[in-house]
Amino acid sequence: MKNLPLIITLGVVALLVFWGIGFYNGTIGLDEDVKKQWSNVENAYQLRADKTKNLVEIVKGAANFEQETLTQVIEARSKATSTTIDAGDLSPEKIQAFQQAQDQFSSALSRLLVTVERYPELKAVKGFQDFQTQYEGMENRIGVERRKYNEVARDFNSRIKRFPGNLLAGMFGFSEKGYFEASEGSEQAPDISFE
Repeated sequence: MKNLPLIITLGVVALLVFWGIGFYNGTIGLDEDVKKQWSNVENAYQLRADKTKNLVEIVKGAANFEQETLTQVIEARSKATSTTIDAGDLSPEKIQAFQQAQDQFSSALSRLLVTVERYPELKAVKGFQDFQTQYEGMENRIGVERRKYNEVARDFNSRIKRFPGNLLAGMFGFSEKGYFEASEGSEQAPDISFE
């Protein structure tokens, strides 16, 4: 009976150690899910960037097109493809910077597609028609991958913020992952006028 307090203490310590190991291993699994999904997000954006490079070449070759619009798309594409994030550091600030570069690219690409409407000879080019068909699918895929990323980031963030896991998260070096957010102004419907 003299050893009973020692046995109880050792039992409690063993439980804490096993709980810490379980928390660490579970969180590593969630972190890997976030990294894998981040890779899917990057792949979706890269596909759009690659296809847009082809679109710019089609537009250049098929029409005497406004150089300013093409230059904006080329510059935005360059910035979007050069803004990369290490999957190990998906902080809210870095996700926001990445999203901002991608939003600028989306905006420039949208302006290009609207401007193309003034060029009927370009709309008849098969390569351009193919791009228009693929563009909607690419944007949908980007949306799906961003949503999935936000889901796995939420699971990870919840785990490291909940008590008592939050006591170990900092000690093990786990930090919050950023989220994709809606673009500024997207809550307002666009004005459409036929006048």
